[in-house]
Amino acid sequence: MLQDAIDPAALKRVLVIKLRHHGDVLLTSPVFTTLKRCAPQAELDALVYADTAPMLRGHPALSQLFTIDRHWKRAGRWAQLRHEWALFQALRARRYDLIVHLTDHNRGATLARLLKPRWAVAPAGKTSRRFAKAFTHRYPVVGGNRRHTVELHLDALRRLGLHASAAERGLVLCPSTEARQRVDAKLAALGLPAGQFIHIHPTSRWLFKTWPTTHMAALIDALTARGWPVLLTAAPDPAELAMLADIQGRLARPVASLAGELTLEELGAALQGARAFVGMDSVPMHMAAAVGTPTVALFGPSGDIEWGPWRTPHRVVREDLPCRPCGRDGCGGGKLSECLSLIAPARVLAALDELLQETGR
Repeated sequence: MLQDAIDPAALKRVLVIKLRHHGDVLLTSPVFTTLKRCAPQAELDALVYADTAPMLRGHPALSQLFTIDRHWKRAGRWAQLRHEWALFQALRARRYDLIVHLTDHNRGATLARLLKPRWAVAPAGKTSRRFAKAFTHRYPVVGGNRRHTVELHLDALRRLGLHASAAERGLVLCPSTEARQRVDAKLAALGLPAGQFIHIHPTSRWLFKTWPTTHMAALIDALTARGWPVLLTAAPDPAELAMLADIQGRLARPVASLAGELTLEELGAALQGARAFVGMDSVPMHMAAAVGTPTVALFGPSGDIEWGPWRTPHRVVREDLPCRPCGRDGCGGGKLSECLSLIAPARVLAALDELLQETGR
């Protein structure tokens, strides 16, 4: 038995901190599910960046969702200080018994010192003495694309003596009824029956993670030639919309698109309605997995063991080159990843065919 395990019955309030990107935040959702089972009496709060809040909003185990707006800095120093002070006051009023800090961000260490919880846990990677002294527990991080990020997050709880069951390790994403209704209306207007279209999100905020537009257009043409309705989505970012326009300009037959038109919550609802999803290593891929949609994911520079589709029927398509996963922004830093461009459209189509057959319904 772990000698310094905590007593979950002593927990009244817990704060989980994850100041990272959208997919990283969604992959923390099993932490809340597990904590709620271990300490059903506890109120579980989260602190995330404001733009990532939709990834946890609606989680049934969550009590309060606190956010940091990345744009506070633009309002000027004094305005930023007012926002920071208001946030700190709100967090201090909660009187946390436990802080679970899931990155090595210095803000989490500062909050652990100032909020003075009985217990605090963080990754063991950061070696500065000031960071280490802020926490009662540190958990080892197994890097090198050897362990999925969900399991790395749950390692924080394991270090405290709290272990997730198999059922608690699934992702949780809860689009609201209103979001589902709005998306249902959009899909109906496009003539896309629920469960009978292929949802493709070809873009990523990091374009070096994306497939060549010529390859994507070839895949879409192969699908529409077989009679599959296709829905395209993308973020409203100009670079992503330009990439989507390039793909659309190469198609033999036009396909439906909601690119730049959906909120993150609505994107989750659209993914729920798809027969299958095809995309890159980006947040829509994680969202598709969270809502249980069969997923084909293309991986290049990033590690598919660490970041692959979690607990949904899926296929990962990759080139087994000795240099990947390198984590670089394209070969030689040139923004183009040969490990992705070498993946032929026929391979992705074959992977999708296998998945559709396996999940036939």
